[in-house]
Amino acid sequence: MDKRKVIAAYRRGLISSQECAQILGLDNQDLLGFVRDTLPEPPMKLRKQSVRS
Repeated sequence: MDKRKVIAAYRRGLISSQECAQILGLDNQDLLGFVRDTLPEPPMKLRKQSVRS
């Protein structure tokens, strides 16, 4: 099973942290670090550019 789908199911509350860890072959502590590391990067803020007429 795709790890991303397992983590998404965990984040949606469809499976418990124990179930998620078991599917991924991790213990609960490793799971928390793994899930934290897979968070998407926040989008970069775009600089406002002045518009000249």
